Amino acid sequence: MGSGQFSFLFFLCFCQLSFSSSIPHLCRKDQSYALLEFKRTLIVDPSLVTSSSYSYTSSWNMSRDCCSWDGVVCNEMTGHVIELDLSCSGLVGKIDSNSSLFQLSHLQKLDLSSNNFSNSNISPEFGRFSSLTYLDLSDSYFSGQIPSEISHLSKLQSLYFSGEMLKFGPHDFEMLLQNLTQLSELHLTSINISSTIPPNFSSHLTTLRLGNTGLHGLIPESIFHLPNLETLVLQNNDQLSGYFPKTKWNSSASLIELDLSGVNFSCNLPESLGYLTSLHSLSLKNCSLRGPIPQSLSNLTHILDLDLSDNSLNGTIPSGMFSLPSLSRLVLSNNHFSGQFEDFNSNSLIWIDLSNNQLQGHLPKSIQNHVNLTGLILSSNNFSGRVDVSFFADLKQLCYLDLSYNRISLTNENKHKVTLPGSLMSLQLAACEVKELEFLRSEMLLWHLDLSNNKIEGRIPDWAWSNWMYSLKRLNLSHNMLASVDSIPLQSANAIDLRSNFLQGSLPIPPISTRFFLISHNNLSGEIPSSICNLTSLVMLDLAGNNLKGAIPQCLGNISALQVLDMHYNSLSGTLPTTYRIGSALKSFNFHGNKLEGVIPQSLIYCKQLEVLDLGDNHLNDTFPVWLGTLPKLKVLSLRSNKLHGPIRTLMTENMFPQLRILDLSSNAFTKSLPTSLFQHLKAMRTVDQTMNAPTDEGDQYYQDSVALVTKGLELEVERILFLYTTVDLSNNKFEGHIPSIMGDLIALRVLNISHNGLQGHIPPSLGSLSLVESLDLSFNQLSGEIPEQLASITSLAVLNLSHNHLEGCIPNGPQFTTFENNSYEGNDGLRGYPFPQGCGSSRMPETENITHMLDEVSKSTFLSEFWNGILMGYGSGLIIGFSIAYFMLSSRNSNWLSRIAEELEYRIVMRRQKKKQGHHRR
Repeated sequence: MGSGQFSFLFFLCFCQLSFSSSIPHLCRKDQSYALLEFKRTLIVDPSLVTSSSYSYTSSWNMSRDCCSWDGVVCNEMTGHVIELDLSCSGLVGKIDSNSSLFQLSHLQKLDLSSNNFSNSNISPEFGRFSSLTYLDLSDSYFSGQIPSEISHLSKLQSLYFSGEMLKFGPHDFEMLLQNLTQLSELHLTSINISSTIPPNFSSHLTTLRLGNTGLHGLIPESIFHLPNLETLVLQNNDQLSGYFPKTKWNSSASLIELDLSGVNFSCNLPESLGYLTSLHSLSLKNCSLRGPIPQSLSNLTHILDLDLSDNSLNGTIPSGMFSLPSLSRLVLSNNHFSGQFEDFNSNSLIWIDLSNNQLQGHLPKSIQNHVNLTGLILSSNNFSGRVDVSFFADLKQLCYLDLSYNRISLTNENKHKVTLPGSLMSLQLAACEVKELEFLRSEMLLWHLDLSNNKIEGRIPDWAWSNWMYSLKRLNLSHNMLASVDSIPLQSANAIDLRSNFLQGSLPIPPISTRFFLISHNNLSGEIPSSICNLTSLVMLDLAGNNLKGAIPQCLGNISALQVLDMHYNSLSGTLPTTYRIGSALKSFNFHGNKLEGVIPQSLIYCKQLEVLDLGDNHLNDTFPVWLGTLPKLKVLSLRSNKLHGPIRTLMTENMFPQLRILDLSSNAFTKSLPTSLFQHLKAMRTVDQTMNAPTDEGDQYYQDSVALVTKGLELEVERILFLYTTVDLSNNKFEGHIPSIMGDLIALRVLNISHNGLQGHIPPSLGSLSLVESLDLSFNQLSGEIPEQLASITSLAVLNLSHNHLEGCIPNGPQFTTFENNSYEGNDGLRGYPFPQGCGSSRMPETENITHMLDEVSKSTFLSEFWNGILMGYGSGLIIGFSIAYFMLSSRNSNWLSRIAEELEYRIVMRRQKKKQGHHRR
């Protein structure tokens, strides 16, 4: 053997011996003990382990060197554990300050993400890992304040926290950024930071994710000029505002992802965005942007995702947007874009959402070339023309199609051969002139189907129920002409809407999975079967406007999840459900217009979420349910037209009916004085909330609360603007005594009606403080004295009825009083002044040229539209009442009301012309 060969063999043996002898001794005992002790304090929940991983700790035992354990990396020279990756390991438990984890003091990388350390605070001991360059504690359900000691980790390059239960202390976020000068990645998604953004960031930053963190103030422009920035995400910080750089961004060459959704910019999109030529993703959703899309965005040739939805952008969509070679997702919904929908020159698009704009014209044929298209959302535009189902036949990947609320007529010229692609999961064709379902015969995957507001007749075919039995979760066939539904054999349905059809027969019972069931305004008859109570997940049950009779199943009160129970306008009899318990979710309880008897069940006191209670037009026989005043969220209480009696008493408490906005106790037999002590509470009527917005809720897409109100002799079912109304109606009772002056404190009132009682004394001048009131009815009482001058200052007053009292003296002059005619004052022999012939000194008929001209125009046009008729009836700053009347007419199409309105307007026009001629003749 030569010396060279010997040397080589010696080298191999030496290496082998060295390597084999080093393995048993690589892991230090203190490190293995610390790891095993850490494992002992936790358990593994297999359900938390992702399919792509397993619990790393399952391989940890003393039979193997700890440096070979899964997730563990050691320093080959010292044996210290320097990396520990236990992400997605299904770990459950707590990590306190005494945890053996903190004995691994040489850690450089620590990843505990996607586990469940519920209720654990992040220990200050994490700040002892002075060698850490990577720390990931995201999605692991830590809670509490992030310790300031984290800012001691000066070598950190990557830091990941997330979770709504975590927050920074005052100034801790600023200190973190100040000390961690080596940071290249910072992820703090959904952490409660609640501060401004400091101007100084590490120049090494490549990724900055601060979405949904409660940031406020102004975005420092320096962020947009970080030299290495690739990802900037600040979305969902609605108290944050900013300005785009007007020139080239320093980071423009590197920026790949930009998401500023929800940040307030209140400006036009800048041309400077066109410099970001490396962008793959741009999201500026809900940024208060306005103006047109700049042509420079056509330079973003690498863009994959573009989302500019929920802004006020306008003009036409630049043609270059449809030619971007890499664009796969285009979302421009909820803006004000107009013009034609141009042809696409690029075939890369897989998702197009242009809904809720003013786009028009025919659908471009180039859509048919996008064979990889999965979503086409074009609803609520002005697209027009006939679209045959064959238009979509080649789009084999199409999963989401929404053409609702355009002027499109969907046709099926070849009924037995052409169907939509069988890949559809969500199909929305509301108001698309659909007449039959044959074109859906191939759809087996549908989970959302909306064919509402169409012309579908007859019954749902058996093949449809068979196809969708296991897939369909949301079905909307409302506002069609369906005649019958014997059963609803859907096994997974969540929401079923069959409102406003011609359905006859008994009430069909949906599957037990149903949460929203709406079948109101049909012709259903018979009794409500008790099997309806098997729907234990039911959130909303709307059976209003049918011919249902018999008793209400008492077991409905046992469905704890039920939020809306609406059976108004049926023929139900018996008593109301009495089985409500603590924890009930009930928000809306409407049995208006039935034949119910008995008392108002006191178990409703357990319904602490109740907002609307309408039991009007029944045969209930009870006293005033004063205990309802303890319900903290009650906004609407209507008990009108029952057999309620006795005085209205209140509880000795400081917080009665704190949210009540509508109180209707009319047409009962209440006695004694008006309830002064009740008026002293009613906080929501004593304060004008200028910032009030319509409430939102999960069920709003299916249902709107409604209540029947009477104003100016018209009964209106107020729905969509219910939250704006503030009403007190105590008319047609047996109240006596004086009108309490405290009623003038209810300054949010829009409607006040205390007519048809036995009230005496003077009209209190304090009613002049009701500056928003639009309808004031004090008629048919025993009131005396003069009309207070203060009432003339109410400029919003559209309807005034003081008739059939004992009032006397001069009718006040005022901008609204000049619009009221004799019927507002008749039956008061002592009144004088306009509009009566008996004058009051300097009183003269006011100039009414504008309103006469308006009414003339309406007369000439033979009521140009039902909508404007409604507005004119509320004319005189009575905007809400006007819109309500318009809504009533548009929804009910009631020709008798239209006739009466026409007669009244014509009478007013003639009378005003005669008076004006008399005035000219006198002059």
